[in-house]
Amino acid sequence: MIGMFLVDRQVFDVDCTIDLECSIESFHAHVEFEGDETLQPGDQVLVHGEPITVPYGEKRQITRRATVTRASWLQQQWTRLAAHLEFTELYDLSFTDRRDL
Repeated sequence: MIGMFLVDRQVFDVDCTIDLECSIESFHAHVEFEGDETLQPGDQVLVHGEPITVPYGEKRQITRRATVTRASWLQQQWTRLAAHLEFTELYDLSFTDRRDL
């Protein structure tokens, strides 16, 4: 029973659409799964196929196959904790009157 929380990992393939843009308005690569699949903290996604290059000023949408490896319960909890701790590094709190800064 305890092993289930440590190493129970589900692996499955799913079709996905990759939306790419390389322009002055946006520089992004978004992957959207077909169906109702959603990612959880710690999950890994491997999109299959050749590397995709988008010249500057262009947009592309490509359909590919992806392999999703679900994180175990323990990996999910660790990812949540690590993300929370790293998020706190993004802001700085100070209770000084700024005269000495």
